Amino acid sequence: MSPQTYLPEETVVRRGLEALMAALGPVDTARFLSLPRSRYADYVEWHRQWQAQLDPQRFFDDVFGPLPGSDQGGEG
Repeated sequence: MSPQTYLPEETVVRRGLEALMAALGPVDTARFLSLPRSRYADYVEWHRQWQAQLDPQRFFDDVFGPLPGSDQGGEG
């Protein structure tokens, strides 16, 4: 596996703007860059509320499936 090399920040910004301009054009690129970011400000609070009601075992079962030999449909 080769080590990851990162582009300089200036290059990332330039290429990102070029990609936006090519895909959206100048007007919608400007609109995209000026979109309000306030709707993401409540993300931490939303995540805390989600975690408070989270059943970890059910979450892991949903993501990974029940463990073999568990009483949730496994052979056991």
